[in-house]
Amino acid sequence: MTTAAVHPYVASLLAGSGAVPKSPAAWLDARRASALERANALSVPTTRDEEWRFTDLTPLTKLQLQPAALPAPVTAEEVEAHAVPEAAVRLVFIDGILVPQLGSSGTLPAGVTVLPLADALKSHAALLEPHLTKIAGDDLFASLNTAFLNQGVFIHFAKGAVLKAPIHLLFVAAGQNVAAHPRVLLVAESGAEGCVIEDYVAQGEAAGLTNAVTEIAVADNAAVRHIKLQRESQKAFHIGSCAVTLGKDARFVSQAVTLGARLSRNNLAILQQGEGVEVAIDGLALIDGRQLADTHTLIDHLKPHGRCEQVHKTIVGGGAHAVFNGKVFVREGAQLTDSSQQNRNLLLSDKAHVDTKPQLEIFADDVKCAHGAAVGQLDPDHLFYLKSRGLPEAQARNLLTYAFGAEIIDRIPVPSLVAKLEAMVLARTEAGA
Repeated sequence: MTTAAVHPYVASLLAGSGAVPKSPAAWLDARRASALERANALSVPTTRDEEWRFTDLTPLTKLQLQPAALPAPVTAEEVEAHAVPEAAVRLVFIDGILVPQLGSSGTLPAGVTVLPLADALKSHAALLEPHLTKIAGDDLFASLNTAFLNQGVFIHFAKGAVLKAPIHLLFVAAGQNVAAHPRVLLVAESGAEGCVIEDYVAQGEAAGLTNAVTEIAVADNAAVRHIKLQRESQKAFHIGSCAVTLGKDARFVSQAVTLGARLSRNNLAILQQGEGVEVAIDGLALIDGRQLADTHTLIDHLKPHGRCEQVHKTIVGGGAHAVFNGKVFVREGAQLTDSSQQNRNLLLSDKAHVDTKPQLEIFADDVKCAHGAAVGQLDPDHLFYLKSRGLPEAQARNLLTYAFGAEIIDRIPVPSLVAKLEAMVLARTEAGA
């Protein structure tokens, strides 16, 4: 591969990859080198690419971004504003760099391990090797993340281990023109249970890129809940990918709430590798102004008796643009699959718009599958009812909008988080009135 063949913007993003420290695991160095080679061979997606046809990355390519050498200054008080009191442990990353003194630690039950990725590579390499970089895809942004793979988190639930309190991973974007590439690997062995919160926030209004990759391996009869919150700067760009593999009788819950970023892309890919899997996927995007929120999901049923229920909602105001592309594959032999997918979209202005594309591809004959999408405005009858009860029109509209989003948020089993998110949704709906 000659330098001339490399896409100029990709080359600029990769400029700092040579400074990534060597790993204590030779296999990881080999995987990073392979990812670097693949990234060099790829171009930035454009609207001519089917998977990106509604999302124009041109604004991102106008920013000159590099990983931070040092984290921007963020105080303990600023971090505490984002605290989740129910969490058993909190790790804090500033501009993609772990800052241990800003985290918090508690007593974890036997069999639960939460480690910075660099430490885990020294002490748990045998657990990481089968999964790290093996679950996620190899598109441009995942390859960029792997090429820079150094900072991140390893979470391990050993066989039968149960952690009732969530693990809070807080990623703070604070520096200007920073590209951060956080990585999370979660491995849940047979019979284990746990919950992880990935929380992406901003300190200030800096423009930058968060390019996050999360890999989750859920073994037979294990249960994992993954909560992702994205509330970064209105000038920021966020591209996140989560890839999940599920063993026999595994249970997985995904709950994603998108409030921030000038442009965000959330990819979720779930692979059912064993029979009897149960999956629930909730998503909410609340955007306005010039924001764009793009959600792509894939549920791939490979084995029989899989169950999946997905509900994705968007609330779109101003001149914002929401995208939903949901794919459900039922492979040959995946009989008795029960999979449903619903996308509901609420437009708050004449300039707001949504592109939605739910997809079912079924290659088995004994299944129960359904999908649907709806795009509309607030129900006039509901508005009339509330106004007839004495509410001013603006307040009635705010209440209905809030209720539309709160349905998703209320299913998050972390009370402090629910209260905080509901307050943010209410504030946003009132501001948009």
